[in-house]
Amino acid sequence: MSQYFDLGEETLWNPSNGASRLFQRQVEVFESELGLPSGIGPMVNDECQIDPVVFETFVDALVAQHGRTSHAIMLALSEGFTATVLVLAERAGITIDWARHGAAPDGPLEDVQVSAHTGMSTPAEDGAWGTALRERARELSRRMPR
Repeated sequence: MSQYFDLGEETLWNPSNGASRLFQRQVEVFESELGLPSGIGPMVNDECQIDPVVFETFVDALVAQHGRTSHAIMLALSEGFTATVLVLAERAGITIDWARHGAAPDGPLEDVQVSAHTGMSTPAEDGAWGTALRERARELSRRMPR
């Protein structure tokens, strides 16, 4: 069995029920964390629609949040979800302004990890986090059937 994440008549992703269920639960978590709707509609009869305008705002906020943290655990917990969302965004024709996100983070750093040995960790080098995230999205894209 599988479910469909659609943009109009185009299927962006056709995951198994288990992967879909986990992804949908993570959508709820990140909607709450960002204080924004995702634009990913409810699953009805194994299909959900994605609102591209709302989704674009969500994706932009998600990428910005990812760039503002250097907390290793927060990054590990969010990287797979963020990369999956980036695949959907690319398939939906949404363009990420990596130049804007890859420069100094927009806004204060959040959730900076403190080490017991060395003090605060430093954020990733300009653009390095975005490059790694885009590479992860490319890897996942090959495993995300339409």
